[in-house]
Amino acid sequence: MSGIWPTLQTTPLLWLAVTLLVFEGADRLSKRSNRHPLCHPVLLATPVLIAILLATRTPYPVYARNTAMLGFLLGPATVGLAVPLWRNRALVRRAAGPLLLALFAGSLTAIASVTGIVWAFGGSAQILATVAPRSVTTPVAMALAQQLGGIPALAAVVVLIAGVFGAMIATPLLDALRMRDYRVRGFAAGVAAHGFGTARAFQVDELGGTFAGIGMALNAAMTALLLTLWAVL
Repeated sequence: MSGIWPTLQTTPLLWLAVTLLVFEGADRLSKRSNRHPLCHPVLLATPVLIAILLATRTPYPVYARNTAMLGFLLGPATVGLAVPLWRNRALVRRAAGPLLLALFAGSLTAIASVTGIVWAFGGSAQILATVAPRSVTTPVAMALAQQLGGIPALAAVVVLIAGVFGAMIATPLLDALRMRDYRVRGFAAGVAAHGFGTARAFQVDELGGTFAGIGMALNAAMTALLLTLWAVL
């Protein structure tokens, strides 16, 4: 067995299977909890995968290399969001004006809040550049962080934390604020918590998920524009 394990350890099929099985188990627990905010599948699966990597003494670069296919599939999954968008295109056109205003306010608030907190605690310019794009999808955040002089790998972690936390609090927070319009709820979740918020919105309502997808996509563009202006000025 000791001779077989090093070979298995570097086999993509092994870590893809482990990741999918762990996530499937976490998702079933989430469903049994009626999608309780504290039972988010990513929140449950991540520590289990970390424990497995530590127990098997598998370096993270090995795991990342052998599960790269999952990252590649994020592209088709994101493109797939266009299907419900097309189905609800009439609603989207009618709400274009309010959406753009909300987008600008949400993007600016996301950048200003996180950079303001980091600056207040004495964060360096490099850290400010790293956390600034925390509300956009991981590939965009990493690219923006690198262009601004930040740390792309750390930016990815910040985005993950922001997304999971946003997806956890979105439903109870919006319920507490008595927001009943799923267009508003979904768009807010997509702008604040990118892919995680969008996935959560689709679990609640398809129309909300559609507007969350719009918020996620537009926020990536708006954040890139605002951070580019920030870097130039």
